[in-house]
Amino acid sequence: MGVNHRWLAAAALAATALSPITSNAAKPTADHNKNTAVPLSTLADQISLSWQKFTLPNGLQVIVHADHKSPIVAVSVWYHIGSKDEPAGKTGFAHLFEHLMFNGSENAPSGVFEPLRQAGATDDNGTTWFDRTNYFETVPTPALDLALFLESDRMGHLLGGITQQKLDNQRGVVQNEKRQGDNQPYGLVQYAQTEALSPEGHPYHHTTIGSMEDLDAASLDTVKDWFRQNYGPNNAVLVLAGDIDIDKAKTLVTRYFGDIPRGRDVVHPAAPIWTLPARKDEVLTDNVALARLYRTWTVPGFASSELPDLHIAAQVLGGLASSRLDQILVRQEQLAVSVAAELEPFENQSRFEITVDVKPGVNPQYVSQRLDKILNDFINQGPTADEVKRAATQTMVSEIAGLETVGGFSGQAPTLAEGLLYANDPNHYKKELVSLATATPASVTATMKKWLSRPVYALTVLPGERKAYQESQKGGHSGNDQIAIKPIPTAAPTPEMVAAAEKTTSAGIDRSHLPEIGTIPDLKFPTIEHAKLSNGVEVSYAQRSAVPLTRIAFNFDAGNAADLKDLRGTESLMLSMLTEGTPGKNAIELAVDRERLGATIAFDSDADRTNMLLRSPTPNIGATLSLASQMLLSPAFPDKELERVRSEQLATIAMEHSSPAPLAARVIGPNIYGENHPYAHVLSPSGTEDSVKKITKADIIRFKNQWLRPDKAHIFIVSDQPLSAILPLLNTRFGHWQNPKEEAGVKEINAAPVPQKSGILLVNRPNSPQSLILAGSALPLKGQADDATLFDLTVANDILGGQFLARLNMDLRESKGWSYGVHSRIYRMVGPSAFMIRAPVQTNQTGPSVSALKADTVSFLTDQGITAKELEGTLTGDIRQLPGSFESGDDVLSGMMTLNRFGRSDNYFDTLASRYRGLNAATLDTTARRWLDVNKFLWVVVGDANVVKPQLEKTGLPIETMSADDVK
Repeated sequence: MGVNHRWLAAAALAATALSPITSNAAKPTADHNKNTAVPLSTLADQISLSWQKFTLPNGLQVIVHADHKSPIVAVSVWYHIGSKDEPAGKTGFAHLFEHLMFNGSENAPSGVFEPLRQAGATDDNGTTWFDRTNYFETVPTPALDLALFLESDRMGHLLGGITQQKLDNQRGVVQNEKRQGDNQPYGLVQYAQTEALSPEGHPYHHTTIGSMEDLDAASLDTVKDWFRQNYGPNNAVLVLAGDIDIDKAKTLVTRYFGDIPRGRDVVHPAAPIWTLPARKDEVLTDNVALARLYRTWTVPGFASSELPDLHIAAQVLGGLASSRLDQILVRQEQLAVSVAAELEPFENQSRFEITVDVKPGVNPQYVSQRLDKILNDFINQGPTADEVKRAATQTMVSEIAGLETVGGFSGQAPTLAEGLLYANDPNHYKKELVSLATATPASVTATMKKWLSRPVYALTVLPGERKAYQESQKGGHSGNDQIAIKPIPTAAPTPEMVAAAEKTTSAGIDRSHLPEIGTIPDLKFPTIEHAKLSNGVEVSYAQRSAVPLTRIAFNFDAGNAADLKDLRGTESLMLSMLTEGTPGKNAIELAVDRERLGATIAFDSDADRTNMLLRSPTPNIGATLSLASQMLLSPAFPDKELERVRSEQLATIAMEHSSPAPLAARVIGPNIYGENHPYAHVLSPSGTEDSVKKITKADIIRFKNQWLRPDKAHIFIVSDQPLSAILPLLNTRFGHWQNPKEEAGVKEINAAPVPQKSGILLVNRPNSPQSLILAGSALPLKGQADDATLFDLTVANDILGGQFLARLNMDLRESKGWSYGVHSRIYRMVGPSAFMIRAPVQTNQTGPSVSALKADTVSFLTDQGITAKELEGTLTGDIRQLPGSFESGDDVLSGMMTLNRFGRSDNYFDTLASRYRGLNAATLDTTARRWLDVNKFLWVVVGDANVVKPQLEKTGLPIETMSADDVK
């Protein structure tokens, strides 16, 4: 269903870029002793989207925003219909219908997935939330006609494409999406919250996913009536953002949407802000490792002028790294291991939520009382002026980062659409930003007192047994169904559908066939410049000149594979400690400095590389680099903070043992690579309880000196300013950096994998409404030496399971309805790589799903190889996707790092189109059949052993059962 508001989406972009929305870029300051941040008013002024609007006679409102930085256009259609509009007995209908609108209209009967794939669409998806349903895709400019044809066809010509078979299938898919969310730790909290925060009959009283019972009851007639009532053009907004102008937009939109008749005027139910009559305390038990406390209020809706103040309050309470709750509960009193606070805006009423994960061994009731006291004090006393400014600064920089892309979840098109739909003002985001820039402690305090002094919903989730799950009574397809192998991933239209399509024309447009796609130019990757610091560290640079933002990655040849075999989790603990203080500043002081600058300095790692990632407004990059140099070159590793961070990592390990995906990851790695291989535990880098308890400060210092050092570093930069402006700032702070006396670390990643098991490893997770299947094997193919082979194997896997239209997903999701989504992947490592299939499936079809996945893979590798249609569709899509694949500066930064990791030339991405054109089915089949062997796969299944083991026994594969406690 997706992220529902820009603030929430942008907050996840920890190291992304700013958008091309202004060209007045300020130069970076060279004075590293000054930490003067960009004024809030300046930041607010830099966030501006120009747009033009027109309305068709049928009521469709259209916004056009021109951004010609790339030859792509975002198409975003927002319908003003969501789960709050569902009457009793029809919960989940809006979301179910979102799925149906993907799966075929009268003139595109096989659905939109294949045409959009052929068009090279990126960022294509659809989401449903309480107040709206949206569909979006970003396409190369020559494919805009096709995108508009598809969107207009499902808006105006849908009903003839909906069949009982499609309804039954998508009902199963949606129910598995529900199971997948419910199967997670704390997954049932959403139901308790929505029911508690508003009374029976209130539009926000039920979740968007709905109930199994109502989804079971959905009939073909009722879903068609739902469409007729709610999806007219007069209840929709269309935004085009990117390589487009107003005249072309008017011509194309009128051509494709102009004939659609106006629908009924939708009357939305009254949804007043509900205030609880008194504080409501509830306790749930669940299969969780840690007690979690929730405090939740309903607050004003999207268009309220009070929302920015509440957002700042949430940031100061639990959003910033220096937040009040983090300082008090996590750091000072050490009663919790993590805290969070967020504002989640809905159209008519929003949700203000606080969560606290209680430290193991601490009494949750005491923490609950302490939390209430802290909240009461904060609500009455309010934030400081500096806290308000820091919260506003971080939000604004994240807003710019989200707007870098033209489409997607949080880019330019959805920002304009959201404002028009909910506030009747595409510029509403500007009003929010001005409010953020002008907020004061007094305004934030007054708003909190008004809304957060009302009765709160206080929920406590405790470790324990989960209550009985409310399952679907329809159950899904029978486990006795014959497993169908589908060499072609899209079903052919029936003769009736073809006949209907041939008869349908509108406004002079022949809808009997899809519009042709014009010539799409091949990708031209940004020019890469190279330099060195005075100490010899290599630097690679690419320029993005639209807005004043600089991103820098310090990329170290380390990664999870460098972790100590006998002290797993050392790298993870060391990275966490790098933010915990320097000789001159403690962790909070460092966080405050970053927040004042609007900067991000974060540490992360993957299998082969460890990174320090910086994002900063360019005028502040000098000060940001000064902070980064202190953190990287002079960490203090204070003893008190080490013990606290250790306890947090131990809590993380405990939480991983209650969650399906981390459990499966812990099991599969050592069994396909061998326990002693450096890649054995790269999917579970947090280590084990025993190992983390043994790690000493000396171990952390030694590890840091062996791996985070100049001779293992390469610096990557993407900035609006030229390399000549950034390089001196780097040299001033890092040019003197020398290797420590310890010898550099060595990874034995080229060692051959030593698989331990095949067959099925069943991890018992009682009362799971869904099973997670993670299957695969290690491969002897290495990322650099075997680049050509891995390239071919990756394309072959796109057809097997790497794309939505791939065989595995089309079988288990679109044919059988047993899963919300199946995906297979080639994990390309510098050393031996791996192949894995990931399939969350409904519990009562776990055994048949294993059999189906195995049979589909066997057929792909034997008698049902790649078809000409599959090859053409995959290669065409891969080539046409290239221009949209490096839209953001963050994409460019990641691309440069990938080039370096695998020893590729600077023009590698420019050659991809010709490489794709040179592939053929015979070569891909030969490659896949040589390197993939189903008989060597390990099948890890995480689920309820009492239910799934009898099913798995019918697969004929050997089974070994273990408990979650047995997983290391």
